[in-house]
Amino acid sequence: MAGTIITIAQQKGGSGKTTLAANLAVAFARQGLSVALLDTDPQGSLGRWFMTRHEARTDGPGMEFSTASAWGVGYETEKLARAHDIVLIDTPPKADSDLRPALRAAALVLVPVAASHVDLWATEGVLDLARREDRQVLVVLNRMRAGTRLATEIGETAAGLGSDLAAAQLANRVAYAEALGQGRGVHELPRHGPASTEIDALAAEVLNTVRRD
Repeated sequence: MAGTIITIAQQKGGSGKTTLAANLAVAFARQGLSVALLDTDPQGSLGRWFMTRHEARTDGPGMEFSTASAWGVGYETEKLARAHDIVLIDTPPKADSDLRPALRAAALVLVPVAASHVDLWATEGVLDLARREDRQVLVVLNRMRAGTRLATEIGETAAGLGSDLAAAQLANRVAYAEALGQGRGVHELPRHGPASTEIDALAAEVLNTVRRD
């Protein structure tokens, strides 16, 4: 049976796409699932993360990395899904026709939204494209500061976007940037603390969503 393809997309740069891809990959691999990462962003941040991981010999069995341009996404994901349980696609910060192949291939589209109204505005284009491709979307709130008025406003506005909003949220934690720079997931830091709990909750929610459908 082919693996599940999950695309991570957001029009605005710096929203946390690579952070989600890397940490979910580690979380899924720790559960015994085989994971493939596909980087379609020319900036190559996910590729840098993976190579840093590989050079530090952090990578264990069950994780593979590949790249593709927009026109090659369909072929590459089909190949990776035949050999892996999960395929995670990191995409460039855009919402145009180049993004459509990655959306079309996905069983689920994750859309990270950082704690700002600008990020919410940028989300509309991605959600529109996903709807045109008839793909299920899960909006993930990222870099949230619990208890602030802004966090409450962002959460309420995101809930009204017409797509499912993940119950799991990622807080604004140094651990995410620290882990990414070391080619690790937050689970693999000496002190992972609440960040790993957040990722575990999101990973469980993502798996429940795709298995339910």
